[in-house]
Amino acid sequence: MTVVTIALLTVREAIRRKVVWALAVLTAVLLGLDGWGFASLAGLDTSFGQLTSGEARLVASEMLNLVLFALSLVVALGTAFLAGPTLAGELESGVALAVLARPVRRSAVLLGKWLGLSLFACAYVVVAGTAQFLVVRATVGYVPPQPVVALVMLAAEAVVLLTLALLLSSLVSPMASGVVSVGLFGATWVAGVVGGVGEAINNPDVQRVGVVARVVMPTDGLWRGAMHAVQDPLVIGQFSDQAQAFPFLSPAAPSAGYLLWTLAWVVGCGALCALSFSRRDV
Repeated sequence: MTVVTIALLTVREAIRRKVVWALAVLTAVLLGLDGWGFASLAGLDTSFGQLTSGEARLVASEMLNLVLFALSLVVALGTAFLAGPTLAGELESGVALAVLARPVRRSAVLLGKWLGLSLFACAYVVVAGTAQFLVVRATVGYVPPQPVVALVMLAAEAVVLLTLALLLSSLVSPMASGVVSVGLFGATWVAGVVGGVGEAINNPDVQRVGVVARVVMPTDGLWRGAMHAVQDPLVIGQFSDQAQAFPFLSPAAPSAGYLLWTLAWVVGCGALCALSFSRRDV
């Protein structure tokens, strides 16, 4: 019951913070611009002639990958800067002392905060992602092959990021934990692109950069799983092996082994956070 109570209080606190309103504004702007862009695809004049409805859906499939990356970045910013103040901010302000002075275990407090933030992040992904899919369907008639899988992958990416942010917030200041979390998210994505280029040109050394990055930080692998779930399979067939070098194409879904590793990564990171929090002076 203590864990559930803390989780609900964490969700309430997350809603109260101004960063939530910033997320809402960013999402509204993103949806508005996306709707305008997707609506312009139908009948668009190009150097090869006017786009047919089928061609517009193929282009929309790749544009949707780009849009989901923007949504993923918004999620990364939101979770990182929510998780940091939730733990490190309360430790620095002394709020945590008032809670931990009672017969409440630190592990229960940490688990409750993690659970609350996870629920909040996953709810945001489902609402924003579903709204984006509806915009694409209404404007160009494109329906992703596996929309539910895409949302699950993006939600898992958010959980990975907030777990890392909580771990960092138990060690450093709230601002530093947010900056490092988002920085690692971006660095891993870049490393994934570099690895894709290495795979396309058949260079094992360059390819290994992406492989190692996805193991150390699973966000890029989950992001590529989300891309694979929403893109039209015909696009991959047209690009063949060169698809690996394009940052917004994903020829294959993550394997079951990789998903199990991601789960183990989250559990291990959470265990390190619990250990660090248990030794932190309040």
